[in-house]
Amino acid sequence: MNKVMLSIGHGFSARALGQHLLNEGWIVYGTTRSKEKAAALRREGIEPIIWPETNLLPYLEKATHILTSVAPNPDGDPVLHAYGEELSRGSFEWVGYLSTTGVYGNHDGGWVDEDTQLNPTTKRGEMRRNAEAAWSTLGLPLHIFRLAGIYGPGRGPFAKVRSGSARRIIKKNQVFSRIHVDDIAQTLYASICSPRIGAVYNLCDNDPAPPEDVIGFAAELLGMPIPPAVNFEVAEMTPMARSFYAENKKVRNNLIKDELGVDLKFPDYRAGLRALLKQTD
Repeated sequence: MNKVMLSIGHGFSARALGQHLLNEGWIVYGTTRSKEKAAALRREGIEPIIWPETNLLPYLEKATHILTSVAPNPDGDPVLHAYGEELSRGSFEWVGYLSTTGVYGNHDGGWVDEDTQLNPTTKRGEMRRNAEAAWSTLGLPLHIFRLAGIYGPGRGPFAKVRSGSARRIIKKNQVFSRIHVDDIAQTLYASICSPRIGAVYNLCDNDPAPPEDVIGFAAELLGMPIPPAVNFEVAEMTPMARSFYAENKKVRNNLIKDELGVDLKFPDYRAGLRALLKQTD
């Protein structure tokens, strides 16, 4: 019997996993909101579903595995609003929920792990914490993945550095954790192969680093001048971008290594950016 993944909100991270599953002979359904993206998914071998226009019940009945990447909103989780009861009655082998390390809040540069108390300091983090809790009440074989900042093909600093628009925003002692999309995919697959109901995993690399170092390294790889340094207090930034700097923490990833046996392909941003540059050149 074929394994069937229903990926709800089949975006950047889920697509990396989807390709791996297809190579393993799975059937993969992925939801999207646009016909253009649906056509792109079909070219990749994914069976696209325009959602929320399309009823997902037939696909929930076919699915052996569920992955949801849909972001919550102030009213809660859209997937649970639409299909919470049906999900709770399903018989799935594995359910994955993609969350964020933002649920931990600010720790002034200190370390957090999966046992750290959740204390989000942003509205986005608060909504994610609430969504995690809501999914956890359904009696599903749930696995929660708290993702750090995601980068990968088409999502990196090179375009901004090349265009001259990159800046090194300086905020004293600020660090961020990151994760390459390929390492997200391999961790999700490792969990699918070794499920543990109720598991929570942090997905990040080994090297929390100041954001200005990442931009500077990207410029070095390109052989371009280091972008100018701008103090955070006076930098022109969108409210969304500025809000990321409200939280400062280092995220531990020991559990995915010790329990799932994950060997990160890109253990730090240097390895990740070198690989991305080779892919684009």
